[in-house]
Amino acid sequence: MTVNGSVVPGEPKPGQCLRSFLREQHCFDVKKGCDAGDCGACTVLVDGDPVHSCITPAYRVAGKDVVTASGLDHPIQQQFVDAMAFQCGYCTPGMVVTGSALTDQQRDDLPSALKGNLCRCTGYRSIGDAFAGEKAESARPPAADRVVRGTEPYTLDTQVEGLLHVAVLGSPHPHARITRIDTSRAQMMPGVVTVLTHTDSPATKYSSARHHFYTDDPEDTTVFDRVVRHVGQRVAAVVAESSIQAQRACAAIDVEYELLPAVFDAERATAADAPVLHPDVSQLNIVAELQGETGDVAAAVARAENDGAVVSGVWRTARVQHVHMETHASIGWIDTNDRLVIRTSSQVPFLTRDELARIFGRPKESIRVFTARVGGGFGAKQEMFTEDVVALAVLKTRRPVQYEYTRSEEFHRAACRHPMRIKVTAAADEIGTLTALSVDVLSDAGAYGNHSPGVMFHGCSESVAQYRCENKRVDARAVYTNNPPSGAFRGYGLGQLMFGIESALDDLARKLGIDPFEFRRRNVVRPGDAFVDAALHEDDLTFGSYGFDQCLDLAEAALHREPMADVPPHVRVGEGMAASMIATIPPRGHIAHATVALSETGGVTVRVGTAEFGNGTTTVHAQLAAHVLGVAIDDVRILQSDTDLVEHDTGAFGSAGIVVAGKAVYQAASNLAARIRDAARELTSPNTPEDFRLEGGAVVCGGREVQFSEIAAHAGPLEASAQHDGTPRSVAFNVHAFRVAVDTRTGVVEILKSVHSADAGTVLNQEQCRAQIEGGVAQALGSALWEEIPVQDGEPQVSTLRNYHIPQYADVPETEVYFADTHDDLGPLGAKSMSESPYNPVAPALANAIRDAVGVRMRELPMNAVRVWRAVQSCE
Repeated sequence: MTVNGSVVPGEPKPGQCLRSFLREQHCFDVKKGCDAGDCGACTVLVDGDPVHSCITPAYRVAGKDVVTASGLDHPIQQQFVDAMAFQCGYCTPGMVVTGSALTDQQRDDLPSALKGNLCRCTGYRSIGDAFAGEKAESARPPAADRVVRGTEPYTLDTQVEGLLHVAVLGSPHPHARITRIDTSRAQMMPGVVTVLTHTDSPATKYSSARHHFYTDDPEDTTVFDRVVRHVGQRVAAVVAESSIQAQRACAAIDVEYELLPAVFDAERATAADAPVLHPDVSQLNIVAELQGETGDVAAAVARAENDGAVVSGVWRTARVQHVHMETHASIGWIDTNDRLVIRTSSQVPFLTRDELARIFGRPKESIRVFTARVGGGFGAKQEMFTEDVVALAVLKTRRPVQYEYTRSEEFHRAACRHPMRIKVTAAADEIGTLTALSVDVLSDAGAYGNHSPGVMFHGCSESVAQYRCENKRVDARAVYTNNPPSGAFRGYGLGQLMFGIESALDDLARKLGIDPFEFRRRNVVRPGDAFVDAALHEDDLTFGSYGFDQCLDLAEAALHREPMADVPPHVRVGEGMAASMIATIPPRGHIAHATVALSETGGVTVRVGTAEFGNGTTTVHAQLAAHVLGVAIDDVRILQSDTDLVEHDTGAFGSAGIVVAGKAVYQAASNLAARIRDAARELTSPNTPEDFRLEGGAVVCGGREVQFSEIAAHAGPLEASAQHDGTPRSVAFNVHAFRVAVDTRTGVVEILKSVHSADAGTVLNQEQCRAQIEGGVAQALGSALWEEIPVQDGEPQVSTLRNYHIPQYADVPETEVYFADTHDDLGPLGAKSMSESPYNPVAPALANAIRDAVGVRMRELPMNAVRVWRAVQSCE
């Protein structure tokens, strides 16, 4: 075949798909998102027609012409750059290849034309803008040209000589003890180098979750364990010359199990007769719990029942997957200095290095962990799922090793969002003042605790603290079950809690006959108020700025700008809204170091630890340095997410990439600017006025321009560093509102209008911030309407994307985005974080709109057509 104009010799292996064959030819722009023909990340042109190369047999392409994104030369690529039509960019090479082949008629119907290409990050609006030729006015991401041509490397987009591959044998049982494991047949199979089991595993227990303090998460995990606690848990790993050889050898491992009793219901997990999953951690299967009260909730509820209103109900959220397009993956090797090196798809390379050092008993200096560009995360890559296995394999074989999750492994072995049961009681007096708010939360941690304490505490924090109320109570538990493990997910518990709380407050406002926007205005927290959830907090959380009131006004005005449309009798129209608050930085430590340097030629280089995974921090870090030093953003080089670069970076989670790492970059650039001014003063005169101005790659002083290159030649390379320790912390606010049409015959919910208002402080990159909001809304719509992993006897019933409905282009309405006019005292140049917070109010706002339309309260996510139809039928 011919690939990008060059004849490719050699024969594909029997049964080999075109995607893997092309990657063997180092066409790394052909991505793996599903290997089932569902996502389109692997799209290439074959004789001009777009095909999913993961389901195209390579032998069928013999004698044909193949074009990948890197060989494409089409205007759509520049249009994607101009519209900033990507975030993580992992799906973009396949998207532009598809786009290059569309006819004019297909371009007029993008929802249909792009149904085979999924994007988890953008919300699709910017992709539509690209096809329409729209141009964003904001600074472009530094990697934009490489992303649209597929030449920007991700984790596995590299050639490593002598690379071995890992395949993992998973447990078929939800709870069992391994009594015998025989790997002899597997060891003798072609290409097998070694097989790893619990006998090879270090004894050190740890958590797959990563936080600044590793003790924040329960230490209940080992690389391999003799006891398995969920279906799919890794039992053994085969390390072989090829992935196919490794997979075949897994089937030859003989394992005998002693089956143990299992518990799948979180309600039953703490019963006296329930099986105990981790007896050395908890005898009652409790991972974490929280009880606290301020005031007297019972008394306030009693008063409101006589003179006001009370609502109470139970809400349930589903088990959902992150579906980042790049699956978890790592490559490891031993470098020339005998260091263990891990190249990984991670949001937390520094924390991963520290934990690997602890697990394997090595000095931190003997381990390097770094990332290339990361293909999405949404919290899933604040975990350590592949790095520990790769490290063990590398240390045993002393050869390079790769482990890449399949999409099925993401559903069976990776963490999901915590399913929760949320009971809410809320009370208010007759004029609509909130007098009592109580939540009772049960969180299903699954088989391992990882993020469960943090998710539970965070979920019960800002969701309750965002309202002024004298009487509050929180009772919460996270419990072990033999279900798949739960972990960090966008919103970190707030999305689940706010579904219950914001729905209950909507019912309370209805009971009192008060408009829901007005009810929030009367009760939301304001500057001067304390932040109170289960208790009064005396910590570093404060109001760096306040835009909650503006968010309410903006969303209300936009929602009501047009009148209700006329609809058929079987269709009901309704409106709903919900609000959310979030701390802009995670508590308990979030530290970032940064260094900014001026080279001998006058170029600027930023070194920072934060990973780029679609959060846009690389662009903003370059903007911040360029702003301070008076250079063009294209003149700033960013080196990032490598433990060799800077002292420490806690990680790209909790939306901290701008407000922590960005602040460190800003301060380091400011420190460098001071050194540049001092050097310029030496070159001019000590008596030169103090109006030194950095502009256009030079220092302008007293009518003279001193070029950075001249300064560097005089003073030598200049460098300055800074750190930010993540304190004090500010709060950000979001309000979402919907107008929906519900077909009472089918239960189908159509979104007629979607409005989002955000208090993002000073918006440093308008297009990126808007896209972060749109992407968060789209992901939240998926959780609210379609996404769910059914589990039967602990086994997920989903293995492919075609059976798990993440939003497609056709599913996502355009959301009007409005920004409050605020300037945060704590963020760099007044900015706040805005990556995960837009997710949180979407599901309750949609539930409230459905309630307004059909008069029935939806209490379970997802609110799919079947559930809505049944709810409507039950009240007619």
